[in-house]
Formats: sequence, C-alpha cells, structure tokens
Amino acid sequence: MSFRKVNIAIWVLAVVLFLLVLHHNFLSLSNLLRNEVSDSGILGLQPIDFAHQQSVDGRQEIPVVIAASEDRLGGAIAAINSIQHNTRSNVIFYIVTLNNTADHLRSWLNSDFLKSIRYRIINFDTKLLEGKVKEDPDVGESMKPLTFARFYLPILVPTAKKAIYVDDDIVVQGDILALYNTPLKPGHAAAFSEDCDSTSAKVAIRGAGNQYNYIGYLDYKKERIRKLSMKASTCSFNPGVFVANLTEWKRQNITSQLEKWMKLNVEEGLYSRTLAGSITTPPLLIVFYQQHSTIDPLWNVRHLGSSAGKRYSPQFVKAAKLLHWNGHFKPWGRTASYADVWERWYVPDPTGKFSLIRRHMEISK
Repeated sequence: MSFRKVNIAIWVLAVVLFLLVLHHNFLSLSNLLRNEVSDSGILGLQPIDFAHQQSVDGRQEIPVVIAASEDRLGGAIAAINSIQHNTRSNVIFYIVTLNNTADHLRSWLNSDFLKSIRYRIINFDTKLLEGKVKEDPDVGESMKPLTFARFYLPILVPTAKKAIYVDDDIVVQGDILALYNTPLKPGHAAAFSEDCDSTSAKVAIRGAGNQYNYIGYLDYKKERIRKLSMKASTCSFNPGVFVANLTEWKRQNITSQLEKWMKLNVEEGLYSRTLAGSITTPPLLIVFYQQHSTIDPLWNVRHLGSSAGKRYSPQFVKAAKLLHWNGHFKPWGRTASYADVWERWYVPDPTGKFSLIRRHMEISK
C-alpha cells in the first residue's frame, strides 16, 4: 500500500513539475510578444503610440509611412487627412517623428476631424545616421534626419509585406488602394515615378538641363561612380512617393546597401553639388539602378513647389491622383501653386503652434 502511495506522490510531483515548466515557457513567450509590440529595438526605432489597433472588418491593412517634422507638421496632417478621406480601405499610418514632436502630433491627431485615423507614432533615433550624413549648411537635407526614414521601411513596418511611402508635402485625391496595388516586377523591391517620362516632368523639363538624369545627382568625375557603369543620361526617379515590396527589400538588404553609399559619400563626396542638391535621392538611384518598377504618373504629379507648377491647368490638377509640392515653395507657405487645393485638407492646429503663412493677409473692409 505504501508503495502505491509513493507512485502516486511521484506522479503528482511530475505533473506539478510539468505545469511549472509550461507556466515558465508561457511567461517567456508572453514577454517576447510584449517586447515585439512595445519595443522594436533594432536600429533605435521605438514605437511611441498605437491608436485604434483593431482591424476594420477583417480587410487587408494598407501601411502608409510618412515622416512628421515639427516645422512641417501641418503638411503631414493634410496628407494623412486627404488619404483617409478618399478611401474606404483599411489604412494605418506609420508616422515617423522625433520625441520632441510626439506630443504635439498626438494632440493634433486627437482632434475631432482626425479621430477615425488609425496610426502608429514611431520615434526616429538620429544616432542611426552617425557616420552616414555629414552636416552641410548648403544642403538642407543633411540637417533633417527624418528625410532618411524611408531607408528603414522594413523596420518601421516589421510585419508588412508591402508598404507605401509618401512625403509630407503631398495630398491624395484618389483611392490609395490603387497606388498600393501597383504591380511590381519580380525581383523589384520598389516602384517609383520616373522623372523623364512622367506626365508632370513634361511640363517642367524644358530648360532643366540634367536635373532629371543621373548626372544631376552623382559626381561622374569620381572613380567609384564611374566604376558602377551607370549611364549618366539615365532618367532619375522621384523618391517622395513610392511603393515597396518589403519582402524583396529585406531579401536584398536594401537598407544596408543604402547605408553603404551614405558612408562612402561622407568619405569621398560622391554626390553632385551643381544641380539637384539632394543627399537622399543619390543612394536610392544607385541601389535601384535599372532595378525598379514604375507607378502611374498621375500618382506623383509634382513640381507644384516650383515655378513649373504654375503651368498646370486646373483640369489637370483636378485629374491628378496625388499632388506633390516638391521644391522650395510649400503649400503652407506664401507662394506655392494651387495652395487652395492643398488647404482643403488642412486641419488647423488645436495648439496654435503651426499656422499658415500667406502673402496677402489683409482682409478688405
């Protein structure tokens, strides 16, 4: 009888031990999952906020990534508002910003006009750019770290297979689902709008010289550039709006490739300083040389931020699916073309920190 009791005791101890091990493993898994949601960890990109996490009727999620800097925050808000109101799709915005802007951004997004928006606010750690960008007062992008957020898409949107990136100086007039459904050729990690062939470039390209070719962005006097055997006359593309296949992006280590050329430029000065004056575009042009698909030109009608934008007819602007105020003149400033179209989507800042600048402020009495 005592022998039977011993067996029962051993069996009970074995069950208890099994349950303890199972409990421990469950806690470990829970901690892991919690960390994946609250702390991306990799490369210093930290989620700050995640609003409206629930799915919408089980529909496919469309990730849209946009950077939101303090001085251009009104632009990001207008872009987000225009996308949200012109689609019935399940869009979630991944808004990349800096810690000191997060509270301002959150208060704006909580206003009545924007409460239906699903978003995630992600802090961009500027340490990511150490050794990759050299500060240069003559090149504005060098002091604007958020312009490089687009290089880190797979980390910003870790679970997505595909994503859209848009600049903050755009508004969308079509259904973003159509852009998301842009077909990408096998082996292509992204689709851009070609500068030479796009509808908007045909208006602006007259007298532009080499601004829309590779020679406008890269210094072909440098041996490292010449060794790439990229034709200087190759049409460049605009990276302010693009669709990314993140599975292919990760497979090809696109982010690492981009960082490599950023570092080499710091060391050797590989970018052209005479025409385009950009340090964000050149590494993309190198990495995606003859290895990218194209988006419908009407999904990146640009140059509204330059004098070329004044040449567009109202009918053409109305037909555009996406308007892009790239250039010196922003629609929240004084002298941009078709600023009234952009302003339809602008939501006033509830904190009053951001306000529109208009040349003619006087009200006729």
